Amino acid sequence: MNLVILVVIVVAVLAFIWFLYNSIIVAKLRVNEALSQIDVQLKRRTDLIPNLVEAVKGYAKHEKQLFEDVTKERANLVSAKSVEEKAKANNQLTETFKSIFAVAEAYPALRASENFMQLQEEVSDTENKIAYSRQFYNSNVLDYNTKLVIFPNVLIAGMLGFKPAEFFAATEEEKKAVKVSF
Repeated sequence: MNLVILVVIVVAVLAFIWFLYNSIIVAKLRVNEALSQIDVQLKRRTDLIPNLVEAVKGYAKHEKQLFEDVTKERANLVSAKSVEEKAKANNQLTETFKSIFAVAEAYPALRASENFMQLQEEVSDTENKIAYSRQFYNSNVLDYNTKLVIFPNVLIAGMLGFKPAEFFAATEEEKKAVKVSF
């Protein structure tokens, strides 16, 4: 009888450990999937850049440095590997986009161009999708990181070498208050 109780206890403990391990793995996979969704949106954005640059080039031929900056920032985003590198490259590219749209303000014919307006709308839509993807990723990171530190998961996660995931964080520049003046 004691042997049966011991076997039941061992099986119950192993089943519990198996359940905890699987829940951590599922959370980690969700983090990876959410990061890949950010990558999809960043890729979409980098694919839009050459079209946007070409639309602006015809109107603003003297803005050579801006076009070189856009190309460089696009390459940085494509080659970024870690979450931190992607976030930094994304933020730099966002700043460059602001410059492109500022140039467009100086050229009324460009602003009125149907091609430019469509590209601007696609970029804006993509920016919204990137923001949502970042939020979704960070929610999954929070869930995963929480699973790693709560008891008894912390025991299993530590033994199996699970590490917390990085949040896709805003830069200090993005955190500053926006000043609007008329």
